[in-house]
Amino acid sequence: MTGQARTTLHASSKAAVLDVIRAAGTISRVGLINATGFTGATISTVVRRLIDEGLVLETGRAESTGGKRRVLLQLDHASRYAIGVHLDHAGITYVLTNLGGAVVARITRPGAGAEEPPEVVARMAAEVHALVDRVGVDRERVLGVGLVSPGPQSATTGMTHTPPSMRQWEDFPLDRALAEAVGLPVLLDNDATAAALGEHWSGGIGGTATSAALYMGTGIGAGLVIGGITYRGTSGNAGEIGHICVDALGPECWCGARGCVEAMAGPAAVVATARADQVLARMVGLTGAKRSRPSVAADFAAVSRAARRGEPQALAILDRSARYIAVAARTLANLMDLDVLVLTGPSFAIAGSIYLPVVKEELDRAFFARATHEVDVRLSRSAATAPAIGAAAMVLQSELVPLHEGMRLPENLAAAEPAFITPPSA
Repeated sequence: MTGQARTTLHASSKAAVLDVIRAAGTISRVGLINATGFTGATISTVVRRLIDEGLVLETGRAESTGGKRRVLLQLDHASRYAIGVHLDHAGITYVLTNLGGAVVARITRPGAGAEEPPEVVARMAAEVHALVDRVGVDRERVLGVGLVSPGPQSATTGMTHTPPSMRQWEDFPLDRALAEAVGLPVLLDNDATAAALGEHWSGGIGGTATSAALYMGTGIGAGLVIGGITYRGTSGNAGEIGHICVDALGPECWCGARGCVEAMAGPAAVVATARADQVLARMVGLTGAKRSRPSVAADFAAVSRAARRGEPQALAILDRSARYIAVAARTLANLMDLDVLVLTGPSFAIAGSIYLPVVKEELDRAFFARATHEVDVRLSRSAATAPAIGAAAMVLQSELVPLHEGMRLPENLAAAEPAFITPPSA
């Protein structure tokens, strides 16, 4: 990216240096001085501290540029771990990630369903312990649990104004209950915001100034990353793109408004339209006395599979959904002047190949600032588990690279480390 250098804010010199090393992969002490603007003495002190704490390793040397070859630094990925949990009506996904945000282990279990919250929390705690035990990670190296779920969140009461499928969770102190049950610190956020952070932390979005993750699970939302910082808004509920109005006279949404994109084009709307087509409903298995309790996620997957096979009725329903979502995506891109938009979440993991070209075409054609720059629209490499990965990244960021106004990290790390890098010798 050209123009003025974009920066990220950190709470301390240690946080800034660790984040540079994480983002660069490998970098020398000279590269850290160039990237952060800190003095050589400061870099030397901070790097020694990071090595002593087991967070950073010296690994290999850069090619010589005429002088002494520079020692390269990288994260010790096995030094710390974090757990991410994505709680949804349809399923609960658990991931264990290492310090770099890479997934070490992953399991998916039945969702919240109609169970009462205390019962689900007890089950989640047992499953978190089972995940850690299965890998054999020292529990002392696990920093905590990131827990994400749909709908608006409150810092004091957990989920508020929940979707109908999870109404029993309203005002349940979810994070405090799980922290007590699992014996680890728990951070709570909404799933779309976590998905955006996960994309940024793992390199899916990178250091781009203004990015968004458009999330579709059983609902629709978006997470925003601005200058490397996840933007949450006053109450932590920024990015509710699913409740952008695309038809003022449209059907009533569970949020109380009319014509929301989620009500018009979300997975539940897709399934309802498919069920109304008796031929299609029979074809994809949405009818029949032997069916177990209907699941929006499972039925949306069935319609999506039919669309990918080329069934015209299913393809038409998903195309209509994609066009509404594309309009909402354009609205978000216009408001935020986005550089990158990533489609992520379980529903895009299933049907992303149908939605991606429609969203991309809409932004290529009608994004307001298209004469200045395009919006890079892409499908997440980890769409199905992005919220859980982001939940773990919340813990890593909070514990190791907390962000706060003061310290600044340049986006262009390549300029900070001009030397070519060679791998460590055997």
